[in-house]
Parts: sequence; structure tokens; C-alpha cells
Amino acid sequence: MQANKHLLLWSSLFTLALLAIAAAQENVFKDWRELQGSTVGPAGPLDVHLRQVVVPTLHAADRCVTCHVGMAAGEPSVAGHPTLKPHPPVGHDPNTMGCTACHGGQGRATEKDDAHGRVEFWPEPMIPARYADAGCGGCHTHLAVPALAELDRGLAAFERNDCLACHKLDGRGGTLRPLGAGGMEGPDLSFVGARGIQGDWYEKHVALRAQASDGPWTSSFGPIADDERAAIETYLRSRVGAPKLVQAKATFNSLGCRGCHKLAGVGGDDGPDLTLIGARDPGRIDFTSVKGEHDLAHWLAEHFRSPASIVPMSQMPMLGLTEPQIDLLVRYMLSLRRTNAPEAWCPKDRVRAERLGEREFGGDGATLYGSFCAACHGPSGEGMRYPGMTAFPAIGNADFLAVASDEFITRTITHGRPGRRMAAWGEKDGGLRASEIAAVVAHLRKLGGVAHERDARPARWIQRETISGAALYAKDCAQCHGKDGEGHEGPALASPALLRAATDTYLYETIRRGRRGTTMLGFAQPSTVRPALSDDEIESIVAYLRTWEK
Repeated sequence: MQANKHLLLWSSLFTLALLAIAAAQENVFKDWRELQGSTVGPAGPLDVHLRQVVVPTLHAADRCVTCHVGMAAGEPSVAGHPTLKPHPPVGHDPNTMGCTACHGGQGRATEKDDAHGRVEFWPEPMIPARYADAGCGGCHTHLAVPALAELDRGLAAFERNDCLACHKLDGRGGTLRPLGAGGMEGPDLSFVGARGIQGDWYEKHVALRAQASDGPWTSSFGPIADDERAAIETYLRSRVGAPKLVQAKATFNSLGCRGCHKLAGVGGDDGPDLTLIGARDPGRIDFTSVKGEHDLAHWLAEHFRSPASIVPMSQMPMLGLTEPQIDLLVRYMLSLRRTNAPEAWCPKDRVRAERLGEREFGGDGATLYGSFCAACHGPSGEGMRYPGMTAFPAIGNADFLAVASDEFITRTITHGRPGRRMAAWGEKDGGLRASEIAAVVAHLRKLGGVAHERDARPARWIQRETISGAALYAKDCAQCHGKDGEGHEGPALASPALLRAATDTYLYETIRRGRRGTTMLGFAQPSTVRPALSDDEIESIVAYLRTWEK
């Protein structure tokens, strides 16, 4: 009996001690209590209590402002710990949107690891702070973003024409200069892409300059050429208050990623759909080969560096990306997510993209080529070679463009090469529109700087026996193009799509003159390993190639 009393006494005391410790930890020693308790605002010590932002339409109650006090509405400006600083200026009021809608994480939690979502089984961890602007992708999808080179060209034109003398842009410009030039006479253009650009802005500027007798209108503004104005407008349309994220998307639009990956229904089918890659659950990712933190950002970075070492048997080649490029691509991938917001919250850019079919990439030939073609054919059409893959043709090569008509290139892009990695971009879902294909063809002409050498002869003019052509093909061509034209070092010549689109002149001239800068040497001239072919012999080879068309 006495032993039972002791057991009950000591177990009760132990339970009371545990409850006291838990109460102290919850009400005294919480990190957020220590943080608030050590903070002094303009009116004295900070009132220590839980703070939260409630957004009923999003079913969110975010308590992040319990630690990030400076970001809470109505709180005084406090200094000290970096956690206390106010929210940087953005296009929305954080107190109406909450925190997790943009940043991810577990909004109701009050412990750091729990709140940031760095705990097991939480599927929506917080976006790393250095990629915070990626959260914009939860609601927004920036439209008509050009390739990076076009973006840089627009910025250079903007700076060259001294627009920063009067306008602020992403934290730059609008500063006073000697003799009173400049000084923020014009509006801040950091969000002009979201608000829209006035179509007659240039005419208004010209009129104001004509009225001025001195000051920045005469010293900093002058006539702007049409191509410069177009570049400036393209750049300004991309200014939506998230410059680094737009640069990241422009990088994506420059590397040919859509050639293999679909995004929002547009792109290729060789790789996985990337539409929601930024919302991927880290708990379902294999981090075996990933160094550093086991989060989505590190997994993506390592995958861009060496795809096959992270995903065994991956067909994605090593692209030789620089670290800045990898960092930008990770930022863009993390932005590919969707916030569970009501339809009334859907911004105009996403409505225009999803319901009106507007493109997220620019419609100029350079951007379209960069988005869909550059990974296989090279940034300048020089062709690409990846380990373990058949070399991709150099479609910007001057010798190719001299013999390939616009109709031939258009048919190739439209109908593709069945059996090869060249998709039928004009026929597939999520492909290219006719006007976009025309823009790509025009861009290729610009890359090569060569016009098509027209031939008055009919498309099929070669009439030769094929026996000698077969022997010549086996001796001089099969090593690169395959015994049966299936392709090896060189392209597949037994492709019915190629033979339907190609004229006899195209095939004849390609064999005769070759492709400078590639392994395809012209057969009209001898080499150290073979004699030259006569015109009759080349025609025989073309006749033999035609037998595969049937």
C-alpha cells in the first residue's frame, strides 16, 4: 500500500513537472517570444503576442508575421534582427495576400522549421529566400517574354538612349546629374509591363522635347530609330516588378527547352511536362546523388549540371550550362506552380494565356528559335553533338540555306521527321502556329545571311540508273548516313518526309558542295581518302536515294 502511494506521488510530481516544462516552453521560451521580447520600437518595448494575417478567400491564417513583425500591418517600424525588417515593395499588399500564397511553407506553424516547411511529409516547403520572386508564378504567367539576347538588346537600347536620366527602372535611374539634368521627371517604369505601354509614348516625348528650351528634354532625349524603339518596347513589356524572374524565363526561352518539354500545354513530348515542376513534393524525390540540402532547388541545380547522374537513364544531355544559367533556370522552375486561389483572383496575364491563347514567349523569330530549336540545332544554327546521340544538323549553315528553299524549311518544321527527334511542330498539339513557323524560317535566313539559290529545273529532274548509285552510296556515304540510310554520324536519308520535301537540286547540291564547318565535305573536290565524284555519279546517288522514297 505504501509503495503504491509513493508511485502515485512521484508519478504525479513527474507529470506536473512535464506540464510545467511544456507550459514554460510554449509560453516563455518560444523563439518568437524571445525575439519580440528583445525588440524595442519607437514607442517602447514591443507587445509580445501571436500575430497573424487571415485571408478567408484563400483559407489561410499565416502566422509568419509573429516573427517577421515588421511585415505585419499596423506594426511600428522596428530595427535590430534581420527577421524584423519590413517587406520590400512589391505589386501587392502582403497583408491582403498573406505569406504562404507567395512563399509557401506552413502558415499556421510558429516554430521556424515547421513554418518553413522543412519537416518530413510537408509537401509545400517555403521557397528559398534567394528565389523568393519565384512565388509570383503561383498566380502570374508573364507574357511574350523574349529570349535573353533580345532582352539584353532592349536594355542596351534603353540605356543608350539615356532613358534612365528621367525614369527609374528596377531601382536604377532617375537620379540628379550635374547642371540639373535628370531627377525623376518621368514615372517609375518598373511595373510598366503590368500596367501597359501607351502606344503614342514616343510621339508625346517628341512633342515635349519640341516645347522645351533646356533641361533634360534637350540634353537626354533625342530621335530614336524604329528598330531601337521596338527593342525598348519589347524590354519594357517585360518589366512587371520581378526583373530576376523575367531574366530567368528569358534564359529558359533561349536554350531550346520547349523542344523537349511541354509547359502550359506548349512544347515537345520527349521530356516530362514542366508545368507544375515548382510544386513538386520533395518527399517524392530521390536525393541519393544530390549534394547539399535535400530540397527541390538543390535537386534541380544538380539535375541541370548532370541529368543522368541524378535521374538514371535520363535522355537529357549535359548542356554545359554555366552556374549563373543554372541559378536562373532553378529560379524559373521554382516559379512553375499554382496557388489555390479563387477564380476572381486570377490575374489578367494568366487569363490571357490560358483562355485567350496568348503566348508566354515572344513571337519574334529569335525567341521562337531559342525556345524550340536551339538545344538541338545550336544557338546560332551551328548544329549540336551530345554524347551517345546522333549529331543534329547545322540548319544555320550557309551551304544549307543556299540550297534549301523557304518552302523546304517550312515543310520540315511543319511535318517533322517521323522516326527521328524532329517533331512535326505544325501538326502536334502544343506546337507552332503558321505565323510562328514563318518567323523561325525568316530568322534562319538572318542567321546564315544567305538567300536561296533558285533553280529553274523541276523538283524531280534526275533520271539515272540506280545500280551504280547504290555502289557509290555504300562506298562513300553509308559510313555516316547508315547502310540503309537510317542515319548515324549524319542525318537519316531514308526519311520519306525528307525525300518528299527535298528537290533533286537540293540533294544534288548538298552532295556536290557539302556543308562547310561540318563533317559533310563536298564530293565535287577530292580528299585525302577518296577521289572526287563526277556530276553523273552524284546524280546516280540521288537517283538511288529516291528509291527509299517509295
